[in-house]
Amino acid sequence: MSDLLNGVTVVELASWTYVPSAGVVLRDWGADVIKIEDTHGGDPCRYLTVGGLDPAESRVKANFMMEIGNHGKRSIAIDIKTPEGREIFAKLIAKADVLLTNWLPGALERADLSVDTLRAYNPKLIIARGSGQGPLGPDRDKGGFDASGYTARAGVAYALTPDGQEFPFAQGPAFGDLQGGSTLAGGIVAALFHRERTGVARTVDGSLLAQGMWAVAPDICAADYYGIDRIPAYAPGEAPNPVVNRYKTRDDRWLQLVFLQADRYWKGFCERIGHPELSDDERFTPLANLIANKDDATAILRKIFAERDLAEWQEILADEPGVWAPLATPAEALTDAQAVANGYLMTVADDDGELFKTVSAPIQFDETPPKPGRSPEHGEHTDQILEELGMSWDDIIAAKVSGAVL
Repeated sequence: MSDLLNGVTVVELASWTYVPSAGVVLRDWGADVIKIEDTHGGDPCRYLTVGGLDPAESRVKANFMMEIGNHGKRSIAIDIKTPEGREIFAKLIAKADVLLTNWLPGALERADLSVDTLRAYNPKLIIARGSGQGPLGPDRDKGGFDASGYTARAGVAYALTPDGQEFPFAQGPAFGDLQGGSTLAGGIVAALFHRERTGVARTVDGSLLAQGMWAVAPDICAADYYGIDRIPAYAPGEAPNPVVNRYKTRDDRWLQLVFLQADRYWKGFCERIGHPELSDDERFTPLANLIANKDDATAILRKIFAERDLAEWQEILADEPGVWAPLATPAEALTDAQAVANGYLMTVADDDGELFKTVSAPIQFDETPPKPGRSPEHGEHTDQILEELGMSWDDIIAAKVSGAVL
């Protein structure tokens, strides 16, 4: 397990996936992440169903969305609206390095959790906030999910929808959340580095709108430079360079070719696919001719790839130096040899000992994958954390009786 952030304590006051996924990244890098949940139902992500999948039909008890955004954390359930709960929260903040939250500015102010109040508890506290639209401006207090702030408002759906489609691009679950969480985690580490150098704590802000705009920055910049809506898109299956294109195999699978330096790879590629006569065809070499005759080349390659199944093409192209990849299914990604070798998936056991997989944070150090850990149950570590704060069992029981903690 990475130990870069060993000794760093992150208090997370957040729900759903965007901001909690930043906490998971920090946890996978070695931080102790304490997730504060309310005393009622906890993080609503615990009860989220995706794609109509019935949790009763899953082979394990774990909720895969909770595992992705919360594995390895500790959970404490507090009612911070009560005086006792507020006191416990203040003790947590006093010992923390980072407060990570998705509460909107107005909600933080109403709860008397302004930057000044939090820094009164702990002057060295790094405050990291993730929101839908950012901490300033007219929509600072409007909620947001990635389907709204990232995919819709930032221009992602518009940029990724092919011309002529009846319906726009629709994202999968947490499509922008997980990218945004990784970026927010990087900002927190930069703030920790700055504090280590200068002793000054900073406030870190990220938003789904900002992350989405970063994802389609080329389209946004082109809109400014050329006065257009987006970079011109080609029809599905078409591309200006025939060897930077997707091709369908006999068994209805797809291969993606990315030969950006076509002249470098064309001859060997043609020989590998069993058509050496194409390597010196004047229509397709040099690159300028290949581009000029892209329709002919694309039609030929479509016919060639349609003659074999994906597995055959994977064997034929195994030693191809040009970049290519099959369009894998998520189920195939589970067993991808590269993913396995690099520890991109962690295997975790549920309470019944049933093994399941979740995806690790995307950055590693010293080629070392993170230590596996499951998502905590609601308030699972409440007693343990209260003891660490120096509370006696009499005080803990009293807090439970009052409803300040679960």
